[in-house]
Amino acid sequence: MAQDRPNCLQCQHFFVTWDASFPRGCRAYGFRCKTIPALEVFQASGRECMMFASKSSPNSEKKRPG
Repeated sequence: MAQDRPNCLQCQHFFVTWDASFPRGCRAYGFRCKTIPALEVFQASGRECMMFASKSSPNSEKKRPG
């Protein structure tokens, strides 16, 4: 089942915090945690994360002025 879990490191909503006690976070769900956010979501709800949005999706690419 862990293989089906979204990889938070590849998600637009994942962020690293300044807080050593809670070093990872999810902007979509609005929380910080010690482990990977997708694991926290699964443990709390029994369901896989529904908010995963790949960083490499066309909607996430920003054009840089050149």
